[in-house]
Amino acid sequence: MIELVFVACLMVDTQHCEQRSLLFQDIGIMTCMMQGQAQLAQWSNGHPNWQIQSWKCRPHDRSIAEI
Repeated sequence: MIELVFVACLMVDTQHCEQRSLLFQDIGIMTCMMQGQAQLAQWSNGHPNWQIQSWKCRPHDRSIAEI
């Protein structure tokens, strides 16, 4: 499982940022890197008050996953 991890900040309060992630099955890191911007654009369309600050792809590690 691959995790697309990103930091999103409120547009009205850029000091308020949260780490978020999207999980994908059956894709590799390279595919995540190539499709990551499209996935984040889709997320942004559904969350218009937030702005993406940074992102990365990594293997999902359940031992550090947030609940």
